Amino acid sequence: MSNVSRLPAALERLRLANLHMVGKLAVVTAVMFAFGYGMVPMYKHICEALGINVLSLTEQQVPGAAGKARNTQVDPSRTITVEFDANARGPWDFKPDVRSVQVHPGEVITVVYEFRNRQSRTMAAQAIPSYAPKQATAHFNKLECFCFSEHTLAPGETKRWPVVFVIDPKLPKDVGTITLSYTFFEVGGKVPVAPGGSV
Repeated sequence: MSNVSRLPAALERLRLANLHMVGKLAVVTAVMFAFGYGMVPMYKHICEALGINVLSLTEQQVPGAAGKARNTQVDPSRTITVEFDANARGPWDFKPDVRSVQVHPGEVITVVYEFRNRQSRTMAAQAIPSYAPKQATAHFNKLECFCFSEHTLAPGETKRWPVVFVIDPKLPKDVGTITLSYTFFEVGGKVPVAPGGSV
């Protein structure tokens, strides 16, 4: 008789333990969802703070991005020096046609970069831009850029790509020089992996 009377108490403890576990799992699920939801803005803010991987909202809102170029005013009273830097992470050549240009804010400028695959195999690569000084990032609007996508090059193939940009006239007055730096690196997935140790 005592065993029968203990059975409802044991079932009640089991039910409470199950409810407690369900509550913990619900909290873990909510925290994971919140973390996943917050990753994009968190990543954006970290990249902006460090000045890296600037393929961000600024470049999605460039004039012409939606097919309608906004009317820009050229400021002839001001001249900005834009310097171009190219870094290649691998056995290939990557360089701009010019090292620097003088531009007026609001003026649309085109600069061409050349890339040559010196390997004996096909490769896929992508460029990531960065800017100096950091406050210029929000005012350097690219209308067209090879950095927007990956590129595949055959062995020995050379390609030339334009960068079309405009500097917003709202660029702070104390900024007289902007450096646009690209790092070109190989990406996997589209082409076979390099033979052992030949990257």
